[in-house]
Amino acid sequence: MRGLETRELECFLVLADELHFGRAGTRLYLSQSRVSQLLAALERRLGARLVERTSRRVRLTPFGERFLEELRPAYERLSGVVDAARDTALGRTGSLRIGFQGTANEQLMRAITAFRRARPQLDTQIVELPLADPFGALRRGEVDTAAVLLPVAEPDVELGPVFSRERQTLAVPARHPYASLSSLPAAALAEARLIAPAPPAPAYWRAAQAPGSGGGTRGPEAVTLQEGLTMVAADIGTMLLCRATADANARNGIAFVPVDGLPVSALGVVWRRGGATAAVRDFAAAVREARAAPSAAA
Repeated sequence: MRGLETRELECFLVLADELHFGRAGTRLYLSQSRVSQLLAALERRLGARLVERTSRRVRLTPFGERFLEELRPAYERLSGVVDAARDTALGRTGSLRIGFQGTANEQLMRAITAFRRARPQLDTQIVELPLADPFGALRRGEVDTAAVLLPVAEPDVELGPVFSRERQTLAVPARHPYASLSSLPAAALAEARLIAPAPPAPAYWRAAQAPGSGGGTRGPEAVTLQEGLTMVAADIGTMLLCRATADANARNGIAFVPVDGLPVSALGVVWRRGGATAAVRDFAAAVREARAAPSAAA
């Protein structure tokens, strides 16, 4: 296989079909002399004649017939592998696994719906990610892309479009002193016993979801969103959530109080660095378009 030229093999296969140098050249968009050169190079590589040519006809030698019989199925299998890989890379076939944290909000669902309509041949899968492990499934290859809470400062993870910028709210038990307030200053979080995401989420990321908690050192820790909300309802702690997630998880026993003075919560589309296939890029574009589109509630 060393130094093997696929163009030489393709030339021989077409010539074996046509048994005519001119017609073979036409199919290959090559001159007749170039077809002869490629055939001669292959024959030198193999050490035997493949074709007998006279002024009246072209035919395969016995060696050429045996070589053709073995080459054609192998070449077709190789071509199939290359074509399938290209189609997958271009997003024409295969699947796209999209991870999300907590709640798939309106913007994310608009993007997924638009992507599926534009790429019906793809098997689009949606995978929930644990609150405590925003990047693990991506690294393990269990998802191709994901919508995760910011910040993202992982050297092996690339951040795409940022969307769903929302005011933060504090989830508290219904009987908590803060529950009746119309809003809450950020300084009050120092007394709120915040629930932080558990490891293996990075410390910087955990601290961002529970500001002032040191990444969960002051209060309890939760692995999933629902675990955290259950802890809130049980008066074990309080939890910061964006407005959209709070609305989607309204329930008896929990009140959601807007917090003033905190940075907005935001989601970002991420993928493995160097792993942006055409399908991943198309999904990121769908998120950008969904971000720009007016909300259904507007």
